[in-house]
Amino acid sequence: MTDFLSKSEKEYLSDYMNKVSRSFTLVAPQVESPLNHYLSTSYLICRVVDNIEDCTVPYQAKKSRFSDFSYLLEHPENAEDILSKWERLDWDGLLRDEVKMMTTGDGLILWQIYAKIPPSYRASIRKWAGEMAYGMNLVTDLDDDSFFVTSNQIRLPKTAVDYDRYCFYVAGTVGRMITELAITYYGIDGDDAAYLLKYSEACGRALQKTNIVKDFAKDLARGDSFLPDEWLKEVNYTPFALKDVPQWWIKKVLLNVLMELDSSVNYVLCLPKTAVGYRKAGLLMMLPAYQTLLLAAKRCETLFTPEHAVKISRTTMGKCVIQAQMMATNDDNIRAYCQEISQEIKTILNISTTVPSIDFATVSSKTL
Repeated sequence: MTDFLSKSEKEYLSDYMNKVSRSFTLVAPQVESPLNHYLSTSYLICRVVDNIEDCTVPYQAKKSRFSDFSYLLEHPENAEDILSKWERLDWDGLLRDEVKMMTTGDGLILWQIYAKIPPSYRASIRKWAGEMAYGMNLVTDLDDDSFFVTSNQIRLPKTAVDYDRYCFYVAGTVGRMITELAITYYGIDGDDAAYLLKYSEACGRALQKTNIVKDFAKDLARGDSFLPDEWLKEVNYTPFALKDVPQWWIKKVLLNVLMELDSSVNYVLCLPKTAVGYRKAGLLMMLPAYQTLLLAAKRCETLFTPEHAVKISRTTMGKCVIQAQMMATNDDNIRAYCQEISQEIKTILNISTTVPSIDFATVSSKTL
């Protein structure tokens, strides 16, 4: 495919990916061009949604900005008008580079790149970034308690179903979006495409839930929590106090993440082996999540305490990069690695082996 970006536009994507996402900065370059640029653009557009949700302005102000964002998805040619309005607004709560994304100086080029993406790819970005914005608007609406509720002055999902629903809006939508981009780019069809779409949401939920566990204490310090209220009621909201949290409850939280991760392995296995770059990218999202959950299991005694800390080292991340490169096209090695680490997590947590495991062998791609 013909490269559609200028040198300065490529430098912009690379520069801003480094500023707002160190992890995805490693992922996108694994993918063939120009798909890597479609992925980077779509990720940064989703960051714009995050910026609207993360800023500490009243809901009505956010609602207006979500509406502006939806308009931008349909009319990127008018980005300068919207961004000129945005740069006169308050963006309290955002980092400096995040604020700059919302201005004509640093934000306009992103929407100009988006406008240059071929229509079939842009349609997927428009659909799923729009769905993300719709969901985040629901989350921030304090008058709507059908989805999120406020307990102990913390806003959080009401039920386990709402927990999954939240993870869909903030990450499952991204999973669907980048999967549609990959399906179009690699010409995937039939059962392989259907399986990819089926498992893309589980993959997104798995990564989001991993981050929710990792960042629990940090989120709580900001007055946020994303574990469901019905789970927290089971332990009288002790996680909010960062003390006296029963181990059985911590294991329940971690097992829920593990089941999502195990299911998401099938996402990579469904990819045709000709999609080498995207397979590497998928593994580079999945393997660090497994390692993060393994670290959480090893530190189970300190989870949901003032010592809550679950961040893998750069050395571990480097090993994940090497492993992703080595086993990208070897389904047997992918299965073996994931089954081994999944079992290690269960063993550390002393979780019964009667807990169902995912049969990774059943969904391997038929496109060789």
